[in-house]
Formats: sequence, structure tokens, C-alpha cells
Amino acid sequence: MRHLFLLVLAVTLLISPLALRAEMALLMAEEDGCMWCARWDSEISGIYPKTQEGVAAPLRRVDIHETLPDGISLKRPLYYTPTFVLLDNGHEVGRIEGYPGEDFFWGLLGVMLRDAGVQVETSG
Repeated sequence: MRHLFLLVLAVTLLISPLALRAEMALLMAEEDGCMWCARWDSEISGIYPKTQEGVAAPLRRVDIHETLPDGISLKRPLYYTPTFVLLDNGHEVGRIEGYPGEDFFWGLLGVMLRDAGVQVETSG
């Protein structure tokens, strides 16, 4: 029994702080025909889940014209596509309106994550 306890303790201590923040998510509001959404898809979406940012805040896509899923609380309505909203336990803690290009996106997302208490090395 003692060995099992020590094993569980060792595994717990080795778990990344990012894994402990599973409540974080990056909400992407999009709509059909959005050229900036398409550009984000071509430049970022394929690598996003493989980055530290993607692990810290997995992507959740929503159509801007649809009702938000239950449990999501925004500080203000969504008006533009794409809009990226950083959620902590379903509550908005940061927002990027529009897609500013690959270099700026990673920097802005890194600042939002840092401000939310999540430390990552920016991927961009």
C-alpha cells in the first residue's frame, strides 16, 4: 500500500501545471464565409492543439450566430469573427477580436494566458 501511495505522489508531482488547468479553454467565434477565420485555420488551427497554448487552453469553436453553450459567461457580446475568448471555468478572462496574423496572435494569446496565471513559452 505504501508503494502505491508513493507512486501516486510521484506521478502527481510530475504532472505539468498546464494539465492542472484543464478548466481553461479558448473559445473561437466564427461564421461561414469569414475570410479571417479561414486564414486562422490555414495558419494556426493545425498546430494549435500541439502547442503549449493549445494544451493549456483547448480550442472550442462556436458559430457567432448560435446560442452559446451552457456554462459560458462573457463580459460582453460577440460581434466580430473571428473572436477568441479565453475562458477559465467558463468565464471570460481575455479576448482577441479579429485575427491579427500569426505573429501577433501568439503574442496576444501568450499575454492573455499569462494574465490568467498560466505560464507558457509562446509558440509563434
